Amino acid sequence: MRPTGRADDAAPADRSPSFWRQHRRALSTALGALVAIAFFYYVVPRLVGLGPTLRLLRHGDIWWLALGVLFEAISLFGGIVLFRGVFGRPKNRIGWQASYRITMAGTAATKIVATAGAGGIALTVWALHGYGLPGAEIATGMVCFEVVTYAVYMAAIALAGYGLWLGVFSGRAPVALTLVPAVMATAVILIVLSMLLTDGPAERFLKGRAERSRGRAAGWWRRAAALPRSIRAGLMAAIDMIKRRDRSLLGALADWGFDIAVLWVSFRAFGPSPPGAVIVMSYYLGTLGNALPLPGGIGGVEAGMIGAFVAFGVSARLAVLAVLAYRTISYWLPTIPGAVAYWRLVREFKESPPRRRAPEVANHP
Repeated sequence: MRPTGRADDAAPADRSPSFWRQHRRALSTALGALVAIAFFYYVVPRLVGLGPTLRLLRHGDIWWLALGVLFEAISLFGGIVLFRGVFGRPKNRIGWQASYRITMAGTAATKIVATAGAGGIALTVWALHGYGLPGAEIATGMVCFEVVTYAVYMAAIALAGYGLWLGVFSGRAPVALTLVPAVMATAVILIVLSMLLTDGPAERFLKGRAERSRGRAAGWWRRAAALPRSIRAGLMAAIDMIKRRDRSLLGALADWGFDIAVLWVSFRAFGPSPPGAVIVMSYYLGTLGNALPLPGGIGGVEAGMIGAFVAFGVSARLAVLAVLAYRTISYWLPTIPGAVAYWRLVREFKESPPRRRAPEVANHP
């Protein structure tokens, strides 16, 4: 039996979390908000004369903006199609209604709680548990969904970045905004694909660390040891979708492609549009602002996109108008129906507890 005494009694106090750990989320959010406020207060007005620029928002071409609303709706439908393609297989069928509710609710959570999409992932996992899917199948499906989704993301950055840098596509080509992101995207693709070969050694290494650790650290390493196998299973599921030419993969292209098209029509609503590759690179570089702990990435995304467009030589005033119009469409269109979808999921699970539910069976023709 371990002896007790003052040293042990004092141990919990010694291990008490620091002030930063206790308030990390609040402090990170406050810091991110201060950065965004500083950008919009000090930088943007000096670039474009913000007051007159914002007043010009009322004079945008309504027909182009209406087309942007249509494109955003198609983008959202693309995400629903992909989600159903991943989770609607015969073994764990999730039908169209459930796919709509989960995807829209997850999208709204991603918009409201940015953190690189963690809010949307958590809500999606919760909803899939509610429909009775086992944890292993949820893990594999989520990895498959994210791999397919972000394969398009990384491939687009690599293609547009290398194309601009090599002069294949028209537009300026600052190295920091073309070659560097393209190389990083290529590295990410190679690292993820390497898990097909390195999952075994990685799992054994992490299990070894778990055996040599004690307490909470051991539990953390054990959970980490399960990741390589889950990643490989998700990768294999994604590759299987490609091999059988699953048409739902087109949903990933529509999800990203039509959302970028909303940014394009937002430019057309106020003036000329930059070259396509410039729009693609600025869009993806701007979406990195979703990693900031800001509600919906508000401020971070706009600052990233506007800064990228200005670096590519786009008029700062036009960039501000287009990006703000784009964000108005892309943020509010999915957020309101997504909140309704979440409320319906909560009510559905309350009426029929998750553990006693059977997954919704899709109706096949």
